[in-house]
Amino acid sequence: MRLSVLRYTNSDIHSIHREGGLFMSRKKSVMSEELKYELAKDLGFYDTVQKEGWGGIRAKDAGNMVKRAIELAEKAAARNPD
Repeated sequence: MRLSVLRYTNSDIHSIHREGGLFMSRKKSVMSEELKYELAKDLGFYDTVQKEGWGGIRAKDAGNMVKRAIELAEKAAARNPD
């Protein structure tokens, strides 16, 4: 299988960014705000979220938050099988 590599110039990226395209797209959060704040407290970066917002957390913290949310969902599913 052959992989294609897309190449963008700086002006392409800035244009996409300005127009709210590829680099600015944001999907609606699957987690409630309440759950995200609880996870941030449990994982120890709630103060960062309070001071800098969600954009201030490290990628590692965001990954740990998703991992913990998955663990909680799996436990809940195991307790309540359909």
